[in-house]
Amino acid sequence: MKKTMAIAAAALAASLAGCQNMGMMDDGMSTTASASANSTVMVGGAAMYPTRNIIQNAVNSNEHTTLVAAVKAAGLVDTLSGPGPFTVFAPTNAAFDALPAGTVDNLLMPSNKAKLQKVLTYHVVPGRITAADIAAKIRAGGGTATYTTVEGEPLTFRMNGNEIVATGVGGGTATVTQPDVMQSNGVIHVVNGVVLPRM
Repeated sequence: MKKTMAIAAAALAASLAGCQNMGMMDDGMSTTASASANSTVMVGGAAMYPTRNIIQNAVNSNEHTTLVAAVKAAGLVDTLSGPGPFTVFAPTNAAFDALPAGTVDNLLMPSNKAKLQKVLTYHVVPGRITAADIAAKIRAGGGTATYTTVEGEPLTFRMNGNEIVATGVGGGTATVTQPDVMQSNGVIHVVNGVVLPRM
């Protein structure tokens, strides 16, 4: 199981690497949508190639092995390899480690597949949404912006200085630490927390 999780996580990490070394706009948001749409960036020690899909890239990231393993256990590999586009808020290993003891092991049990799918799809929003898009919607919304996730419930976003913070309806917050890692079928934003839907 650990070997499978490591392989899966490596792929997800690669797709996240594309967020690093990006230019910043005056408001602190990455200009990745234009600057790195066709460039390769690093996530979790691996190159993220914009010509590859979310799964093909993500499995190479050393920082997302838990997420990749969870995606495989939930049966979402084919979905996230599809045309999309998808915007994925990808928690790091440290984000999963910060959950209460036993939470991840419990979610990875075959009997909890539906619950795991619910948690993971709550981190995915339809479309290719950049950090600049989110920041603009937050400004237009008077300080908050809401996006409906693939899971079906909303994620709420606000700014904390120049950083974008997501809050889940069921608890948890996550700050975007590496935005705009471009994929052939969407974009990944690396986050430092796990947000939860209503369980």
